[in-house]
Amino acid sequence: MPQSKSKRSRYTPPPEKNAAPSKLWVPVALTTLLACGLAVIVLNYLNLLPGDNTENRYLLLGILLISGGFFTATNYR
Repeated sequence: MPQSKSKRSRYTPPPEKNAAPSKLWVPVALTTLLACGLAVIVLNYLNLLPGDNTENRYLLLGILLISGGFFTATNYR
């Protein structure tokens, strides 16, 4: 005799585990990297960094710092 639809067992996946909150260093590193990257770019345009006029190496450093901040933000919970 066939089973009725109400008595069939259906697979129910287990509930997802909640991820643990981030360590304190994650938001601190995030803020520090973003602020330092912004400061390097602004100081470069104000000609307050050593070198001739605005230099690409300082801009690249600022962009790398900001990118590191964004990468760190992906780990923040």
